[in-house]
Amino acid sequence: MFTGIIEHVGKIDAIDHSQDGGRLWVNFAGAAEMAQATKLGDSIAVNGCCLTVVDLRDERFAADLSGETLRRTSLGEKKTGDLVNLERPLAAGARLGGHFVQGHVDGAGRVTRLAREGDNWWLSVRVPDDLRRYVAEKGSIAIDGISLTVARWQDGVADVAVIPFTYDHTNIHTLAPGDTVNVECDILAKYVESMMEARKTPAASRLTVSKLVEEGF
Repeated sequence: MFTGIIEHVGKIDAIDHSQDGGRLWVNFAGAAEMAQATKLGDSIAVNGCCLTVVDLRDERFAADLSGETLRRTSLGEKKTGDLVNLERPLAAGARLGGHFVQGHVDGAGRVTRLAREGDNWWLSVRVPDDLRRYVAEKGSIAIDGISLTVARWQDGVADVAVIPFTYDHTNIHTLAPGDTVNVECDILAKYVESMMEARKTPAASRLTVSKLVEEGF
C-alpha cells in the first residue's frame, strides 16, 4: 500500500522488455538513504507500479516485469535515461498524506496538455474508456504514482492542478502531450461498484429438490 507522495525521482539505467516480460534497472540517482534502506524482496512503486526488488548493485535496483505489467502500464514504452517516480510502501502508523494507492495500475492514459498558469501548472490526461466510470471531479487519482485531485472532469479528460513543489520533485516536468502515464483510480470507487454489482445478483438458494424430499415435502 502506498500514498502517492513521491519520495524521489530515479532514472532508468536499463530496460529489457518483450511480449512475455523483461527486467528494469533503476538508479536511485543520489538518494543514498533510500538506496541503503532498500532490501532484496522489498516492494517499491515505480511510476505508480508496485514492483519487487530482485537485485541491488551500486545504488541501483532491478525489478522483473511481467507481460501483464508491460501491456497494462507505460513501462513498455520507457527507455534508458527516463526519469521515474519512486515511493516505498506506507509504514504502519505513518501519516497518510495522499490517498490509498495500491500500486496496481489500472491502465495507461495519454497526456493532452501541460501548461503553466502563474507559478502552477495544469496537467491534462485522457483516461481510458473502461476507467472513466471511476473518475469524479474533486476525487483522487494517481498519475504515474502521484496522488492528485481531479480539478475538472470533462469528455474523458482529467485536469489536475500541479503546484511547484510537485512539478519540481516528480517526473511531471519531463512530460509532454502524447506521453503515456500510468493511471490508478481510487480504490474506494472500485469497491463501491463491486458491492453495487453484487446487490444486483440474487443470492443463490440453498434449497434443492433433494433437500425438499428429504424434509418431507
